[in-house]
Formats: sequence, C-alpha cells, structure tokens
Amino acid sequence: MPFQILLNIIIAVMWMFLSETYNFTSFLVGYIIGILMLFVLQRFIPDTFYIKRVFSVIKLIMLFVRELLLSNIDIVKLAYKPKLDIQPGIFALPIDLKSNWEITLLANLISLTPGTLSLEVSEDYSKIYIHAMDIPDVEQSIKDIKETFEKAIMEVTR
Repeated sequence: MPFQILLNIIIAVMWMFLSETYNFTSFLVGYIIGILMLFVLQRFIPDTFYIKRVFSVIKLIMLFVRELLLSNIDIVKLAYKPKLDIQPGIFALPIDLKSNWEITLLANLISLTPGTLSLEVSEDYSKIYIHAMDIPDVEQSIKDIKETFEKAIMEVTR
C-alpha cells in the first residue's frame, strides 16, 4: 500500500511538471489520473489496490460511530429506567485476529463503546474477556461483535 501511494504521488507531481501548472488543482488532477492508472495496472502491482483499503478504513470508522451512538442510546435508556433490571457479566470472546495491532484495535473499539469494557486478552491471544453492563444473550453478543468490529478490522488489515 505505501508503494502505491508513493507511485500515485509521483504520477501527480509528474503531471504537474508536464502540464506546467504548479497549483493544487493540477496536483489533484494528476492524483486522480494516478488512481486511474493504478487501477488499470493493478495486476502488475503486488498488493491489493489501496483505495479499497481506504474505503474499508472509512467503513470501520462509520461502523464505530454507529455503534457508539446506538450504545449511548441504550445506556441512556438503562439509566432512566425506574427499576434497574440489567444482567451484567463477563464473557470470553473467541477471536480470529492474529496480529497484536488487530487485537489491540478490537479491544480498544470494545472499550470505547459505552456499556462494554475489554478486561484482558488470553495468554494464547485467542480470546478477549469482556465485561458488559447488560448481556441478555451471551451468544448474540459474541455474534454481534464478530460480525461488526472483527469483520471490519479484517477487511482493513488483510
């Protein structure tokens, strides 16, 4: 991915020099031409097309914002109930992530979402222990995290 970004910047700078206009508009046109050239020639470049990964990062950020808003609404609903009928608990989330960066990102996304807190990662890095403020169904909570955050992280990193 860094190689593709560097190639794209070089193409944009070359476009500026060839068109003999040294402003941001000319650079932007060259950058867009570079994106198109890299897209057409992507079979000759060893890594996946980097714009796909950029869209995956944007998708992960939007997913986090959505989950943040929904969990805030759930916490406010719980806080304003006259009778507190929650089922707090700790559960183990089996993870398919391999690198330390991926596991750390997942643990941080879980902790930043209100109502959940990642407590510990197992010794073999196969599970994250999570405390949740309200867990009516543990299996559904595991499924939700795996289908949202973990899937989006794998799209970004792999």
